[in-house]
Amino acid sequence: MKVVLPSPLAAYTAGRREVEAEGATLAEVLVDLDRKYPGIRFRVIDEQDAIRAHIKIFVNRDMARSLGLPLAKGDEVLLVAALSGG
Repeated sequence: MKVVLPSPLAAYTAGRREVEAEGATLAEVLVDLDRKYPGIRFRVIDEQDAIRAHIKIFVNRDMARSLGLPLAKGDEVLLVAALSGG
């Protein structure tokens, strides 16, 4: 399935903002992403296996609240990083 990444995470994917990943759940997709692009999962998921506060994940334009969310082959996953600054 297609995974769309925010600019800060493109450093893990050689600048690519759209990549492919596989998995039956959101958690499995993130594991597959980390297998292909080591270190990317840690930027999205914290040490307690929760989505980091500054990251929002959308599946087919609906915000995902659980890593156990089931996914289908044609789904699109969009990762969004919150902007900060002052």
